[in-house]
Amino acid sequence: MEFELRAEYAGDTPPPRSGEARDTTWHMTETGEVRALCGRDLDPAAETRPPEAWGTDAAEPFCRSCGAQYLRQGQ
Repeated sequence: MEFELRAEYAGDTPPPRSGEARDTTWHMTETGEVRALCGRDLDPAAETRPPEAWGTDAAEPFCRSCGAQYLRQGQ
């Protein structure tokens, strides 16, 4: 199974990928999916990053529930 990080944006921020949007939390999803491992549905247009960014400053703050589920996947 392949994974990627997907941003969750604050409710009143500009649209994802607008150059002005600010990510609020990073979640882990299966590649190409919008439902995070924690169960939250994310914007399909949200910025994504490779799973290798998990645990780095590039993915902070990160959803703790997604992190626990990701580790359970044997990653």
